[in-house]
Amino acid sequence: MSEVHISLIAEKVGAIGSFPITNTLIMSLLSTAVLVVSAVLISRRIKAVPAGLQNVAEALIDGSLNMMDTVTGDRKQSLQFFPLVFTFFIFILTSNWLGLLPGIGPIGLEQTEHGIREFVPLFRSTNADLNVTLALAIVSVIATQIFGIIAISAARYAKRFFNFKNPIFTFVGLIELISELAKFISFSFRLFGNVFAGEVLLVVIAFLIPLIVPLPFMFLEIFVGLIQAFIFAILTLVFLKVATTSEEH
Repeated sequence: MSEVHISLIAEKVGAIGSFPITNTLIMSLLSTAVLVVSAVLISRRIKAVPAGLQNVAEALIDGSLNMMDTVTGDRKQSLQFFPLVFTFFIFILTSNWLGLLPGIGPIGLEQTEHGIREFVPLFRSTNADLNVTLALAIVSVIATQIFGIIAISAARYAKRFFNFKNPIFTFVGLIELISELAKFISFSFRLFGNVFAGEVLLVVIAFLIPLIVPLPFMFLEIFVGLIQAFIFAILTLVFLKVATTSEEH
């Protein structure tokens, strides 16, 4: 390519009927496929004495549960939250790291739109699409509310946001409600912003100085991808813990 290609939004590479297929959708399906295949391979070879992939999986799960225990203080509650929190972590991490593989970006299609011929990457990091990160944020916030309602009842949970015993409680409830709504923005834009910024950095560095120099930035993005997955998962866990803790007013 003779110029840097940077797009703020996911780009359409095809369609199934009227349903558009974007490059980030392809990557999300690829990430899902990698996780599903890995899970199948590990589950089909489970042994009493773990080895290979099973050993790695068990160490990852046990380490994750121990870390969750430091937040929840209760292994039973950690096990309750684990499927949601760990799914966020492993999906975001896989998506971030797959987006760094060689060929992600340079491989693409030439498309003509409005008389202008342009290059469109076939693959793009999943979390560089605000639609994806917003969807993850929506699932996280709504799941938090559901867990809270199940744990302390709908009526008591609603009092966190709508408590009219006195003006102070009413004001605090309003702040809590605004805080919950703000999570949609903070969750989605934090993940999207960091991944997109890393994508732009690698593209620009590779364009300006294509040999050797991009490698340190690549390792930096591997670390950033891990940290972003961890932050999203741990914040979800903290919010789940807060939501399921009863508060008497």
